[in-house]
Amino acid sequence: MEQLLNDIIANLLLKHDSIIYFFLFLSSVVENLFPPIPGDTVTIFGAFLVGTGRLDFIPVYLSTTIGSAVGFMLLIFVGRLLMREFFIKKDYKFFSAKMIVKAESWFQRYGYLVVLANRFLPGVRSVISLTAGIARLDLSKVFLLSLVSSAVWNLLWILVGFFLGNNWEMVREGAAHILKQYNIGAFIVIGVLIICFIGYRIIKKRINV
Repeated sequence: MEQLLNDIIANLLLKHDSIIYFFLFLSSVVENLFPPIPGDTVTIFGAFLVGTGRLDFIPVYLSTTIGSAVGFMLLIFVGRLLMREFFIKKDYKFFSAKMIVKAESWFQRYGYLVVLANRFLPGVRSVISLTAGIARLDLSKVFLLSLVSSAVWNLLWILVGFFLGNNWEMVREGAAHILKQYNIGAFIVIGVLIICFIGYRIIKKRINV
């Protein structure tokens, strides 16, 4: 995947700027549908081109941010269209029936907050959008919150890509290191929060007995 991405980027450098903007938008859409696609790397590539003076900041920022929100909403529509019965019947490994039932009730209470934070939660973005669709959260609120989430996340990564330098390999390696450290930290924080939440529920249950 990494070599393919490098080949695509090398080929893009030979194209007209408008094609590069469209690619940034399209990759931001597709990364939500197919999580293995490294969309953040593509966003950083756009920031790198801003730093070299090849592209303008505003079009890069808008194309990646709107693309991210559109991709998120597409999976929302998939969840609303197929509905919970489809996923419960299929009982996918990555999206099991048990997970759906738990997530659905949780989303009724905290769904909009989770949507707002979705860009900052590694590895579960697709699950969040599908569950939000199944839970039938308000589309206008979901779109606005996903747009805000993408706007903040992409701004951070565009600034990272802009300030890391004018050598693409150095920018790519530096950004990959930062993203790896962030993901590790995020998983630790999420794990601690889950443990605290479980502990709270256990203590509360024992007190009420």
